[in-house]
Amino acid sequence: VQLQASGGGLVQAGDSLRLSCAASGRTLSSYLMGWFRQAPGKEREFVAAISRTGEYIYYADSVKGRFTISRDNAKNTVYLQIISLKPEDTAAYYCAGDTTPWRSGLVADERRYDYWGQGTQVTVSS
Repeated sequence: VQLQASGGGLVQAGDSLRLSCAASGRTLSSYLMGWFRQAPGKEREFVAAISRTGEYIYYADSVKGRFTISRDNAKNTVYLQIISLKPEDTAAYYCAGDTTPWRSGLVADERRYDYWGQGTQVTVSS
C-alpha cells in the first residue's frame, strides 16, 4: 500500500486543520492506522491510532481533547482533525499502516508499522 499524507500548512495558534492520509494500491480497511509527528530536533512521537473498523481509538496523552482520528474506508482515507493548534504542534505529521492485530498500548510503538506516508508539515505561528 502507498500512503499519501496531505493537509498541512502554515497556520496561526488557535486555528484548526484536518490532515488526510489517502491509501492506494490496497484497501485501507486491511490496516490499523496511526499518526505520528516529528518536531525539529526531536524524535518521532506517536499521536493517535485507529483500528480497521474504527471501533478502537487510542491517543497520546499530550493530544487528547484536541486531536481526533477518524477513517472512511470507502474513501480509503484516514483523517486527523486538530483544533486549537499550538506552536508546540509544529512538526511533520506522518500516517502509517499496520497489518497486525489491534493491541491497545502497543499501537503507539512505531516499530510495528510497516507502511509510512511521506509526511505533511504543520507549522503553527504564535
